[in-house]
Amino acid sequence: MNKTINRAADNIRILAASMVEKAKSGHPGGAMGGADFINVLYSEFLNFDPDDMTWANRDRFFLDPGHMSPMLYSVLCLTGNYSLEDLQNFRQWGSITPGHPEVDKARGVENTSGPLGQGHVMAIGAAIAERFLVARFGEWMSHKTYAFISDGGIQEEISQGAGRIAGTLGLANLIMFYDANNIQLSTKVEEVTAENTAEKYEAWGWNVITINGNDADQIREALTAAGAEKQRPTLIIGKTLMGKGAVGANGEDFSNKVSTHGQPLTGAGASIDKTIENLGGNPQNPFAIFPDVQEFYAKVLEEKRTYARKKKAEQAAWEKANPEQAIRYHKYMSGETPAIDYKAIAHKANIATRAASADVLVELAKQVDNMIVSSADLSNSDKTDGFIKGGARNLVKGDFSGKFLQAGVCELTMAALCNGIALHGGIHVACGTFFVFSDYMKPAFRLSALMEVPVKYIWSHDAFRVGEDGPTHQPIEHEAQLRLMEKLQNHHGKMSMLALRPADAAETSVAWKMAMENTHTPTALVLSRQNINDLPSDRDRYEEALQAEKGAYIVVKNSDDPDVILIASGSEVATLVEAAHLLQERKGIRSQVVSAISEGLFRTQSAAYQEKVIPAAKPKFGLTAGLSVTLEGLVGCNGKIHGVNHFGYSAPAKVLDEKFGFTGEFVYNEICEMLGK
Repeated sequence: MNKTINRAADNIRILAASMVEKAKSGHPGGAMGGADFINVLYSEFLNFDPDDMTWANRDRFFLDPGHMSPMLYSVLCLTGNYSLEDLQNFRQWGSITPGHPEVDKARGVENTSGPLGQGHVMAIGAAIAERFLVARFGEWMSHKTYAFISDGGIQEEISQGAGRIAGTLGLANLIMFYDANNIQLSTKVEEVTAENTAEKYEAWGWNVITINGNDADQIREALTAAGAEKQRPTLIIGKTLMGKGAVGANGEDFSNKVSTHGQPLTGAGASIDKTIENLGGNPQNPFAIFPDVQEFYAKVLEEKRTYARKKKAEQAAWEKANPEQAIRYHKYMSGETPAIDYKAIAHKANIATRAASADVLVELAKQVDNMIVSSADLSNSDKTDGFIKGGARNLVKGDFSGKFLQAGVCELTMAALCNGIALHGGIHVACGTFFVFSDYMKPAFRLSALMEVPVKYIWSHDAFRVGEDGPTHQPIEHEAQLRLMEKLQNHHGKMSMLALRPADAAETSVAWKMAMENTHTPTALVLSRQNINDLPSDRDRYEEALQAEKGAYIVVKNSDDPDVILIASGSEVATLVEAAHLLQERKGIRSQVVSAISEGLFRTQSAAYQEKVIPAAKPKFGLTAGLSVTLEGLVGCNGKIHGVNHFGYSAPAKVLDEKFGFTGEFVYNEICEMLGK
């Protein structure tokens, strides 16, 4: 059997190397070294339905080193998910084999991470999701999550948080192969690290198995042992040969070289023709599947179909015996947003928007069964503990019936875990920390936007009013950075991220409504630490706040022909309302106050609506607790922006408001000066 298995692995090596050679771009060495593992995994262990690749209870495979995507494309070509022509178009315009990062579940690509480290963390998130769902519906739907990691992913700092969490939770459904080939892009591994990787993972509570990663028998034995493990995640350390099979024009060995890592083999001095010959292929026709390999994989696919039919029959029997649970299960997997009466959520008067968010989270915990919320050791400060107060218990080893993930201090890891949970499907997911620490999370929420997964980011302590915590904890440039994500389009031409900074409690309820209903992109909720005065209302405040669904709306209008338009988001809107009152009372200046919860969303509205809310010809004054540029797109050149264009200082919030000019009186004077009145 191993003769055919090894032939199939060599076939993968030829295809991977040829893809890179033809594209004149890519990384052949790792793909050639990892071919033995991926081949055994897909042919003998990974369960999926070849005719239904999005089958909910399939095993998942996450490729952390996305530069090794030629390896994944090649094995998926053997399974019939890609054609040989698709492989020849690797990294080309319009190709369905673009490289990394990507998601294409219908073709078998769960995730191919671009930034090293994030891919295996998303795998851990998917494993958490599987345990969460099994805890609710039973072991009939259990499945494995496999990850493939390289030396670079092991070295990335995110692996620390990932290894700790997976071990702490005892994710026995997670099996990760570490492609330990000792070669990096510009150096050998021993030159940059002397750590004992096996002992490190054992210390985190992992089951660790070390093998020859190019030996099919050892790979098979390790995967079998890992599958039998019931208490711990498993790390299989596979000692592999970078560029296995690569040779020069005279047959000299080009494996185990740094040069074969990140460029076509010919660029490294090897011969692609001789390499293909060495691996049993035809240099004149490198994009081919060996007949015996094709026959072997045809049998493999029939075995996969048989397994899938059996599992689906088990599910059908379960559904027949548990009709109410079955309805609930299908509702989960549909991604359907639960119907919630956000208007009925009560808030105290004049509270911080983080507190209003907690009120909403209490109800979400009660009404949304399939939701996980996480916090990076700040749940009682970012107020994600509202979810706990609503009845959500912590997820712990051996009991995944809870709904709250205490991630510990690891913002980037937490965000990547949430991406993995979302990628798995069936679960709404949110995570929280301080807004200033969104800096730690940028690589992950950028991938959320790129992959179009609806993770909810809860960022509290939104401004310099964090006060005594000092300038390190005071976000200044952060909202401006976030607004750029609204301007950045995803591959479907939509706003890649929805960023919401609500102005009071009612707007916070509406913001959560928008976040839960946004099932196609990530959403950010940027919330205040300090209390905010509720915005004035002539009728029901929640009904008025629903106008925030258009991105910006008129809060106060004391004339049909205002002299000035006042624009802000979040805490600053209430300050503008105070200033508007002073302008009218003291100078008879007519104003129109606009709450702009999302500039990106506002710019998707009709031109007529935009003109009504922010008339182009009128002078405008913008107030922002961040960089002035945050409001530049709304204020334009016909006006003035009062922002914070320096780092913060340590002082009580009210003192900083006065020192930085964020009082109704100060703003009143600035507007009078701007208007020459």
